Amino acid sequence: QVRLVESGGGLVQAGDSLRLSCAASGRTFISYNMGWYRQAPGKEREVVATIRSGGSTYYADSVKGRFTISRDNAKSTVTLEMSTLKPEDTAVYYCRVRSTLYGYDYWGQGTQVTVSS
Repeated sequence: QVRLVESGGGLVQAGDSLRLSCAASGRTFISYNMGWYRQAPGKEREVVATIRSGGSTYYADSVKGRFTISRDNAKSTVTLEMSTLKPEDTAVYYCRVRSTLYGYDYWGQGTQVTVSS
């Protein structure tokens, strides 16, 4: 059974930093992309940052320069370092692991990030 377990969410103040981690288990992951998405109340889920199997990254414009995504292939983990957090970063953050080559797509259960002003 595949599991994606996120950790690191919480309540912080504007300007603070937070680190989210996601650990994937339950199968052998090959040629997979990892990413973080978020969904704020009343809004659609949106991509925050992704990192491909080769290491190339993508960031939403709203988080460029503030967030950093990284991965550890040996541990099948992905991390999101968030700094200079803003109230508009408040959302449930989801980890995603997928491979179009091997046809799988998994989501974590989500972790709440709340940024107070």
